Amino acid sequence: MRLALLVMIYTLEDEPVLQNPVMVSALSGWVDAGAVGTSAATHLAGDGRLIASFDPDALFDYRSQRPILDIVDGVMTQVVWPEVVLRHAVVGGKDLLLLTGQEPDLGWKRFSDAVAELAARFKVVQLVTLGSVPAAVPHTLPSPILTTASDPDLLAGDVRPPSGLLRVPAAAVSMVDRQVAGTGIPTVGFFVQVPHYAPGPYPPGVVALLQRLAVHLGIDIPLESLEEDAKTHRIQLDELIAGQPEAQEHVRSLESMQADQPIVSGEELASEIERYLRNAPPGDQGNQG
Repeated sequence: MRLALLVMIYTLEDEPVLQNPVMVSALSGWVDAGAVGTSAATHLAGDGRLIASFDPDALFDYRSQRPILDIVDGVMTQVVWPEVVLRHAVVGGKDLLLLTGQEPDLGWKRFSDAVAELAARFKVVQLVTLGSVPAAVPHTLPSPILTTASDPDLLAGDVRPPSGLLRVPAAAVSMVDRQVAGTGIPTVGFFVQVPHYAPGPYPPGVVALLQRLAVHLGIDIPLESLEEDAKTHRIQLDELIAGQPEAQEHVRSLESMQADQPIVSGEELASEIERYLRNAPPGDQGNQG
């Protein structure tokens, strides 16, 4: 009975034979500041094969995430529903299963159970969660990355775990992480810290996140186009701040803070996230702008 309930919320579109696949998850919404995590996952997925699609009726409140309706010459022609999908792509010779889409409004427990069931079905050897959080960091320095893991040994060499207690609003990807880890599959999370003052998408964070993932998985991820986007974004942000003395001073202050205290504390990060959430418009708590 439990398995039947799980299958009802997703449709298995394809079932390829994979070699030691790694599942990578990133959902828009919370922990996707600057659309960094979802942009990274989309880059990895490319035009990969659709493996599974989730039933939007089971996951979304359409008043919160409304479908997009196309009307051409007064005729309703197409509806685009919010979605969560699982795709397969081979990157650097590695089989990846990419879980992407919008963060569900509803049924997080059932959703997490279903993802864990898919991970078991395809014999996933590890789940990597990609995301981003707003933080008091400058755009002029490399993007810091916070890490989490079901086993500390998976983070050998990492030096930026948050210290102390970090109590923040939960994300659906974190619930998936916990459920998958509970089945015995190792899990890791990489979360880029995005400058709280950077408007819109943040390409430098996408590059930093994928570079870290490439090192973790021991694969090569093509980044040329993303690196060009990051360079252009840096120039534009420099030009925007150049005409604002107060903004320049703020960036210098953040640079000094990073030099003096490179390891963020849980209390400091939680405070910054709470500030961001207070200022974010309703329904836009995962994307800066």
